Amino acid sequence: MPAKRIADEPAFVLHRYDWSESSLILELLTRHFGRIAVVAKGAKKPSSNFRPVLLPLQPLHVAFGGDAEIRTLKSAEWGGGQVMPTGEALLSGYYLNELMMRLLARDDPHPALFDVYASAVRVLAMDDPHTLQPALRAFELLLLRETGFLPSLDLQTGTLAPLDARQRYSLRPEGGLVEAHGADDRGSLAGAQWLDLQAALDDPAPFHATLRAAATLGELKTQLRALLHYHCGVATLRTRQLMIDLQSL
Repeated sequence: MPAKRIADEPAFVLHRYDWSESSLILELLTRHFGRIAVVAKGAKKPSSNFRPVLLPLQPLHVAFGGDAEIRTLKSAEWGGGQVMPTGEALLSGYYLNELMMRLLARDDPHPALFDVYASAVRVLAMDDPHTLQPALRAFELLLLRETGFLPSLDLQTGTLAPLDARQRYSLRPEGGLVEAHGADDRGSLAGAQWLDLQAALDDPAPFHATLRAAATLGELKTQLRALLHYHCGVATLRTRQLMIDLQSL
């Protein structure tokens, strides 16, 4: 039985590995097939058509075939429409890719998450410092929800009691959303703010709604960082450590 060939599939490059002197293995995020691994034969040759196209944070349309764990990349074309992010936005894009690599299983389709990722990358490419952090928070929230790691933000997780708009709550990795007391109050959010975030996540256009809701919530970064590190199984993500190192220079 011939191996199935997929054509004109929207995709992004998440990561790349050397496979031989001339070829690469790529981790791709595809819209209809999730995260997949492909071998790009000859991609490192100066004459390869793949060489100028297989870049991170750029929209692609790819064709691939095979039924093994690692498929064979047949073609790749740039989707156009945006420039490569630079500076802090570029590092932030690599951060998004690291999160996807750690939290998204292979061959597990998430079309809605693909669209969220594409929207986040477009915001990064705009190189607007005012939207960078809100875009990261929106992506983190939607990634955690799509992968099943985000509790409902309109209820206390342990008791399922509704939130008091004036009470402050913390998002704990092992306990979900709980009332904040004493030291826990640092970095917590008011019930009204958590409710606004849940409403944004439920919006028909969740990325842009959540971006707007997170725009003034600086404390959200601390809340989500602990949850992400817990589920990624690391104390500090490599891209975040790189940002810290660069800022200390």
